Amino acid sequence: MKLQKATMCGLYAVLELAAHPERQISAAEIANKYDISINHLAKVLRSLVRAKLVESVRGAGGGYRFSGNPKRATLYDIIELFEEIGRDAVEQSSLDHDESRALHTVLHEIDENAVMTLRSISITTLIKIMEKQRRRANKEARGPVRAGVLAGG
Repeated sequence: MKLQKATMCGLYAVLELAAHPERQISAAEIANKYDISINHLAKVLRSLVRAKLVESVRGAGGGYRFSGNPKRATLYDIIELFEEIGRDAVEQSSLDHDESRALHTVLHEIDENAVMTLRSISITTLIKIMEKQRRRANKEARGPVRAGVLAGG
């Protein structure tokens, strides 16, 4: 599945904010971390605020914070703000043939499966996956533990 740039910005922003619920994060900080345009990110953040997934905090030390429930908010909730997922893109006139109807049936089923999958993955689940991958990467970066180190030699 290829996602638009705005969708990826929205996913990055939500994941960053939800992973750090104790603090407010500026749009500039998110944009710098993920190497995305701050102007583009600002538009995406406005959409997330309207969807009540994110809230804007004004004033000194302001920024954004995740305001949704990370156990209930799903990938679908974010992606559907920017993409047309599972929408029937087949024109009715193209369903005049058995082949078209069969293909439409299969593509519709694929779309339904994609929507169900996206709805089944919560922000909490994604954060856990990120943390697990981070721990694995840190472990690999430290390299294998040598036997001599363990034996005190």
